[in-house]
Amino acid sequence: MKSSELIKRLESHGWVLQRIKGSHHQFKHPNSPLVITVPHPNKEVKLETLRQIMKDAGLLNS
Repeated sequence: MKSSELIKRLESHGWVLQRIKGSHHQFKHPNSPLVITVPHPNKEVKLETLRQIMKDAGLLNS
């Protein structure tokens, strides 16, 4: 999955872009203390990284 697709999915679930640091976009959710970091928006995200981001964001059941 491309980072841009992941970013759209995060934003549709209430995550808001907090800041951009280098080539990483950092998202914050109003109901979560976590900050989710997503790599550059035009690159493929590695499967394990994708799973961890989605798990942290509450987008995975397991």
